[in-house]
Amino acid sequence: MTDAAELGRRTAELLAAYPPASTEKLDFLKARFDAGLAWVHYPEGLGGLGAPRSLQVVVDAELEAAGAPDNDSRRNGIGLGMAAPTILKYGTEEQKQRYLRPLWIGEEVWCQLFSEPGAGSDLAALGTRAVREGDDWVVNGQKVWTSGAHNSRWAILIARTDPNVPKHAGITYFVCDMTDPGVDVRPLRQVTGEAEFNEVFLTDVRIPDSRRLGEIGDGWRVAQTTLNNERVAIGGMRLPREGGMIGPVARTWRERPELRTHDLHQRLLKLWVESEVARLTAERLRQQLVAGQPGPEGAGMKLAFARLNQEISGLEVELRGEEGLLYDDWTMRRPELVDFTGRDAGYRYLRAKGNSIEGGTSEVLLNIVAERVLGLPAEPRTDKDVAWKDLAR
Repeated sequence: MTDAAELGRRTAELLAAYPPASTEKLDFLKARFDAGLAWVHYPEGLGGLGAPRSLQVVVDAELEAAGAPDNDSRRNGIGLGMAAPTILKYGTEEQKQRYLRPLWIGEEVWCQLFSEPGAGSDLAALGTRAVREGDDWVVNGQKVWTSGAHNSRWAILIARTDPNVPKHAGITYFVCDMTDPGVDVRPLRQVTGEAEFNEVFLTDVRIPDSRRLGEIGDGWRVAQTTLNNERVAIGGMRLPREGGMIGPVARTWRERPELRTHDLHQRLLKLWVESEVARLTAERLRQQLVAGQPGPEGAGMKLAFARLNQEISGLEVELRGEEGLLYDDWTMRRPELVDFTGRDAGYRYLRAKGNSIEGGTSEVLLNIVAERVLGLPAEPRTDKDVAWKDLAR
């Protein structure tokens, strides 16, 4: 089994063969992937060495100390955090070889075609149809809240392939080429002025059956892998102390003593402690991933992430007083990533409102925690055994 010493040796060999100071970023990332140092817990030949996931920090620390480039994970968060683990678990060998390398190095960005105007919180009610025609599937429908679709080459897509069975049973999971004819990406301008979200219209889009992940009709089970990883990716991201939203407000408190009041001090202390508890809990959750796939516990972390971001950003606006009401730029933009700490307090306050919607609404996640983590009785459901085509819509 590959141990920390062996990973250190392999990392040193990579740095010697491809000095970061004189190697193009893309060339270095390709070499890192091929050396098995991209995600060490993945199999050999797919960017890993079959090593324990916990040893990734050994590689990352060595490369960071050497000034090596990274793959800008924020730009392709959906690909790295959601698509990749789903492809690894359910993809064919050909699919793994085709998609994982360009995904990890950032050559191909991914988005997620799950939510629909009538199927957000109740995702299994989705109505986008995929009809088999020979070796292809013809897809028609509409998706919404698609982050980064305007920059993406590929999308993970779930569509209804059998309307004659209950809603969870008639779904199939595909990989969709966002450059194919019939894929229409339209911006959704948000309260921040930006349009990082999109709506995507699919009109007679032909997807080869070779781009199907998992079995026909088994898409809901495949999607659970994606969704569990999504919640961990959003709520369980690795942060240093005072990383994330608590950092800017803590800095303002230290640098602007004239803004301080006793009440604000008490609220800041409470949120600082809660942020640190959430950060350490996220670290524990990531350590649990070493032993297997993420479970529903990620829903709890995502809940905490949303609540804290909204409370902290509200406190920051209040702390800054009149300054907190200012906004830097309402220009319509279609950014490549969300930058919470690179903008002003007004942006953080407005953008944080989406945290309790994206990645699963807080209301739905509360049900997941109640039923799957705490083991409480499930809510009564009258549609579990009804064919999708017979549901009221």
